[in-house]
Amino acid sequence: MTNARAIVVMGVSGCGKTSVAEGLAATLPAAFIEGDSLHPAENVEKMSKGIPLDDADRWPWLDIIGRALSDALAQDKSIVISCSALKKVYRDHLRAAAGGKLSFVFLKGSRELLLGRMTARRGHFMPASLLDSQLATLEDPSDEPGVVTVDIDAPIAQIVNAALDGLAATR
Repeated sequence: MTNARAIVVMGVSGCGKTSVAEGLAATLPAAFIEGDSLHPAENVEKMSKGIPLDDADRWPWLDIIGRALSDALAQDKSIVISCSALKKVYRDHLRAAAGGKLSFVFLKGSRELLLGRMTARRGHFMPASLLDSQLATLEDPSDEPGVVTVDIDAPIAQIVNAALDGLAATR
């Protein structure tokens, strides 16, 4: 039996997906992939212009993430990927790609906290103007199996520890 794990750290922009995913990957240990780095150039350009992505934009990206999850598990390697995974249909697509062996860490925070984080960061392609479209698209996964919901109004180390505690309970 394998001990390999596949975990997607999810939520809207500004919730801390990258920092939490890096912390989880370092602790577990597991490989880390920044989901944003897998976006096709057209998606990054669109978001940089303040244009929200639609499903047609997201599916090729989700396919790439799904392949990364599947490949890692096929090699019996643990992996943590940051990915917004805003809709249930996206999460179900990723679950199918991972053969059902997928956990999600949902980073949840208030609009005010998220907006503050987004406006404070520099050099990111996602403008704060897209936060409301992401919040409108988000289908809260808290009641789905294999999902650990963590409040982001805490230091990163505390968020990572809460995620680890939740993931241990879902094994």
